[in-house]
Amino acid sequence: MKERKNFLSEKDIPRQWYNLVADLPTPLRPPLGPQGKPISPDILEPVFPKNLIEQEVSTKRWIDIPHEILEILYRWRPTPLRRAVYLEKYLKTPARIYYKDESMSPPGSHKPNTAVAQAWYNKQFGIKRLTTETGAGQWGSALAFACSLIGLECKVYMVRISFEQKPLRKTMMRLWGAECISSPSQETNFGKQVLKNTPDTPGSLGIAISEAVEDALSDITGKARYSLGSVLNHVLLHQTIIGLETKKQLELMGERQPDVVIGCVGGGSNFAGLAFPFLCDKIHGAKITIIPTEPTACPSLTRGLFNYDFGDTAKMTPLIAMFTLGHKFIPPPIHAGGLRYHGMAPLVSHAAKEGLLAPRAYDQIKCYESALLWAQTEGYICAPETSHAIACVIEEARKAIQ
Repeated sequence: MKERKNFLSEKDIPRQWYNLVADLPTPLRPPLGPQGKPISPDILEPVFPKNLIEQEVSTKRWIDIPHEILEILYRWRPTPLRRAVYLEKYLKTPARIYYKDESMSPPGSHKPNTAVAQAWYNKQFGIKRLTTETGAGQWGSALAFACSLIGLECKVYMVRISFEQKPLRKTMMRLWGAECISSPSQETNFGKQVLKNTPDTPGSLGIAISEAVEDALSDITGKARYSLGSVLNHVLLHQTIIGLETKKQLELMGERQPDVVIGCVGGGSNFAGLAFPFLCDKIHGAKITIIPTEPTACPSLTRGLFNYDFGDTAKMTPLIAMFTLGHKFIPPPIHAGGLRYHGMAPLVSHAAKEGLLAPRAYDQIKCYESALLWAQTEGYICAPETSHAIACVIEEARKAIQ
């Protein structure tokens, strides 16, 4: 009988995060200031607490997870690794398909893995309030959840099109005590400017980031900071607990190593969380194909330029080296709101530039068809973002028949 799922014991939860920076074949390009010169870490201190900045610039391979963070993660971690035996049967494929079920967290996604860590580090630094952006709402609800547990105020700027399309996420954020408003808004100077120039804009993650950063910087108490749900090194670092668990679970299910690792990618945190521990193996000689999947409506990896660009629309962030469609790019209002970001995490971008990744882009209709097949075989209704990964999985499974 095929084993359909694996639950690690709590004693087997990873106790360190993995930092890909330590194993890159070539060093990351540094962030730049407005004058085009590398910035020093202290420049970031008005936006992020010093303890997270230390993680952002760290080159250590392993970083210990504080006991207090693990105690919160135990609420849902380790998460199960499941085998998609019903999809396999439908496709008549010899491929063995496994997927990591991150829906077990209270907010229902992978995002609390870093939300809890960021909230805890901010609290340790004496911060009282966090501001952030959210696309589809997974990140906003995760940070609201984390701030509720740890005792911080939280304000979320939610991209307008998702604010209108996804009312349940607003309810979740407010239930956990956060303030959630539509972006662009009348509450920041940049939001007012955008609304004046384009009153019917669907919004974008770049705009919402600008508003959240402006909000944090303008707080006169000095006790507010900005929290980002993807893109930055320390965010991706916190997510590697996903792939580290997965490696243990595959071994327990009798698998030596995967042939293909697939994850959807918007800013990079979901994909990196699963893929980076396997990317380490690939760098050191393992034969693994690693595929980030993105929407054709926002194809930063497959059609963007690798260049220095701003992480937000208002140009408030440093310039970072990444694949980008341009910080002024406003993606079409597709339902996969979590993938509507103009750029890509510098670490994911660097790995793609080095030829370590094989990115693909998929149309919304194909993704919906794949999601429908998934629901009719595996039974689970996936997020629009996840459907991009499922579309690729089905492609690869059909190739295995040939």
